[in-house]
Amino acid sequence: MSFHKSFSILTFLLLFTLNHWGQNVSSAQIDSLVSKTMALNNSVGMAIAIVKDGKVVHSKGYGLKSIETKDKVDDNTLFSIASNSKAFTGAALAILVDEGKLSWDDHVVDYIPEFKMYDDYVTTNFTITDLLTHRSGLGLGAGDLMIFPDTGDFTIDDIIKSFQYQTPTSAFRTQYDYDNLLYLVAGEVIYRVSGTSWADFIQTRIFDPLDMKTAKPLINRIPKNANVAMPHNSYNNEIKELSPYDGGDLVGAAGGINAGVNDLTKWMLVQLNKGKYGDNLSKTLFSEAVQKQMWSPITMTGYNIYGDGRRDNHFSAYGLGWKISDVKGKIMVSHTGGLTGMLSRTMLIPELNLGIVVLTNTDPGGYAFYAVPETILDMYLGLDKKDWVTELSEYSKSKEKDGDAVTKAVWETVEANKKIKIDKNKYLGTYNDPWFGDITITEKNDSLWFTSKRSPKLNGPMFFYKATTFAVKWEFTGMPCDAFATFNLNEEGKAMQIKMKGISPNIDFSFDFHDLNLERID
Repeated sequence: MSFHKSFSILTFLLLFTLNHWGQNVSSAQIDSLVSKTMALNNSVGMAIAIVKDGKVVHSKGYGLKSIETKDKVDDNTLFSIASNSKAFTGAALAILVDEGKLSWDDHVVDYIPEFKMYDDYVTTNFTITDLLTHRSGLGLGAGDLMIFPDTGDFTIDDIIKSFQYQTPTSAFRTQYDYDNLLYLVAGEVIYRVSGTSWADFIQTRIFDPLDMKTAKPLINRIPKNANVAMPHNSYNNEIKELSPYDGGDLVGAAGGINAGVNDLTKWMLVQLNKGKYGDNLSKTLFSEAVQKQMWSPITMTGYNIYGDGRRDNHFSAYGLGWKISDVKGKIMVSHTGGLTGMLSRTMLIPELNLGIVVLTNTDPGGYAFYAVPETILDMYLGLDKKDWVTELSEYSKSKEKDGDAVTKAVWETVEANKKIKIDKNKYLGTYNDPWFGDITITEKNDSLWFTSKRSPKLNGPMFFYKATTFAVKWEFTGMPCDAFATFNLNEEGKAMQIKMKGISPNIDFSFDFHDLNLERID
């Protein structure tokens, strides 16, 4: 699953009443909202914090950390915040900019000479800003199979070398396509400039000064028996506890941080205080000047001259680790996060001196991670009441139902065609993609078997579907990510190439099977 989770939701949210909510939001209102949300959806647990006018006005956990242990969530319970980590990476670079150790416009090759993109011009001109702003020319989630699912053996050196083998989908700096791997390169820049690993830099230069006592930059740094929420999914109206995603040291800069909402109030306050913290705001984490740079729109993602929807949204864009948009004439700075069984959202409205963070441990959980903060924001904006919780719950269920119908039809076709005889020998062998590495097609239990040599969770039986296409059912079941594998045969009828794509229309974009170009090498 991706570190980032963002949905085209507004077009599905059509109903609202005329019951006006004021700007004074109480903990009792939040408790009532969460009670409704968790009753309507299969939500295991969540935590919510709100800062307003320089103070923490709400910080609380709800529900369970685990359906197995039944332990309860509190405001110190650690959740994976996934792509909300990207803002910390941006802040780490901003600190180095303040110190004069690098500039946003510096070229990546000046710090990582072996860095190479798909084109020499792009390689030469790729800047630190380009690492953070999703305008590389590569497609959505390009190369994410190197880090999803977890337990692969790819290194940062592999990541740095991978981009030259990717095929661009747009011209450099012309289009927004969300990316994770380039944030890992940003983390490597931090290491090469500071001499400190990304994780140590985040711990010593951000967490420790802000007194974020329990937050950890990587899951492998969480102490045993710590206060940790376990991930769950709620597909098919059934709750299932999952193993936490552990990408090791590699993935930190894109989505490695684990934190509780209590610590994240300190993060939101330093943002709203323009980089200042401590007694009487006497200390500086980063300057107001570099914060303005982090919060400036760089890559446009949407624009409407007349204002769209009940919040009069005119634009959306991406800055340096943050999404930027406008709501009722005020700038909103936000981000979402998503990993297997974990979804979250952070929202800051500087002009209201307001910050909201919601962490959840259920995917999709009725999209509570989105509905709850949107509802709270409506309260502070003084907007007419809108039932985000019900509408997003219904949308979530409808989307899952539609996806299930597609996958069900595929497996029904597989079942109907199981008696068709195929010559397995045509397909057996080793195939290579230059960035993903080798995969093998072997025979196991009278079926073809797909094995990824570098990503051990992407293994599983292959079932005949149609023509030269097989459906692969992965041993990894944390998300719906089964895939089609279509073989191209030579004139002798021997498979020479494999092209792949996800089966479910709801497959997360980080399962970028479609970017693989597997060629026979044996």
